[in-house]
Amino acid sequence: MLRFAASLERASEHPLAVAIVTSAKDKGIVIEEPEDFRSTGGLGVQGRVDGRQVVVGSEKYLESLGVCDSADEFDGTVWATNKSLTPVFVAVDGKLAGFIVLADEVKPDAIEALKKLEADGMRIVMLTGDRPEAAAKVAEELGIEEFEAQVLPQQKAEIVKRLKSEGRIVAMAGDGINDAPALAAADVGIAMGTGTDVAIENAGITLVKGDLRGIVRARKLSRATIRNIKQNLAFAFLYNVVGIPIAAGVLYPSFGLLLSPMLASAAMSFSSVSVITNALRLSKVSL
Repeated sequence: MLRFAASLERASEHPLAVAIVTSAKDKGIVIEEPEDFRSTGGLGVQGRVDGRQVVVGSEKYLESLGVCDSADEFDGTVWATNKSLTPVFVAVDGKLAGFIVLADEVKPDAIEALKKLEADGMRIVMLTGDRPEAAAKVAEELGIEEFEAQVLPQQKAEIVKRLKSEGRIVAMAGDGINDAPALAAADVGIAMGTGTDVAIENAGITLVKGDLRGIVRARKLSRATIRNIKQNLAFAFLYNVVGIPIAAGVLYPSFGLLLSPMLASAAMSFSSVSVITNALRLSKVSL
C-alpha cells in the first residue's frame, strides 16, 4: 500500500505527499514512476502505478470517486482513537487498501513568532484543509484562538477576500499549492522558501528558510524603512525650503544676501549625500 501511495505522491508537491514519499524511502521501498497523474486541490490525487489504478486522498475524495462509502471499518484503529491525527486513504483498483496516518509537527520557532506578532497587535487566523480535531490540536499548541478547518484552496482565497472587504489589511502565509490562490488574493503574500514553486510565485515575500520569525523581522525592517523614507523626505524638503527663498532674493532687501550657483550646487550635493547616508543606516537595524 505504501509503495503504491508513495509512487503516486512523488508527482505531488503537497507537504503530506512529501511526508509519505520520505517514509517509503526510509523503509527502503522502491518508488515507481506514476502515469496519468491527476490532482484535485485540497482533496487528493489519482493515477496509475505498475498498471494499477491508485487513488490517494481524503475520505470525501474517495467517496466522490465511488471507491468507498465510508471509513467506518477503521473504527478502533489509531486514527479513530486519536482524532487529532490526519488520515490519508489509499485505494487500489477501486478497492480500499488502507490508510496512512500523519501528525502535524509544530515548528519550534512558530510559537515564538506568533506570540510576537500578536503582541504587535496582529489578529492571527489559521486556515487548514485538515479535519477540525487535528486543526484544534495544532491551534491549541500554537495558542491560536481563531481557526477554520476543512477549507478548500478556493475557500481560503474567499476568506481572505472577505477579510479585505471588512477593511482589514491581510497578510497570508503558506507553503503549498493549496495556499496559492489565497497568497495571490492577500494584500501581502508570504511564502515559505521550503514550500512549492507555485506558492512562491504567488507571494510577494519569500522566507528562504521557512522560518516564521522572518515575518516579525520583515515587519521591523518595513517600519524602519518607512521611518527612513520620511526622514529622507524631510532632509530633501529642508534644503529646498531654506534654499529656494534665498535664491529668489527674499534676504536681499534686508541683508543683501543671494544664493550663488556654486553654493546652490553644493547644497544640492550635500542634500543627496545626507539622504544616502541616512538610508545606509538601515543596514544597522536590529532585527
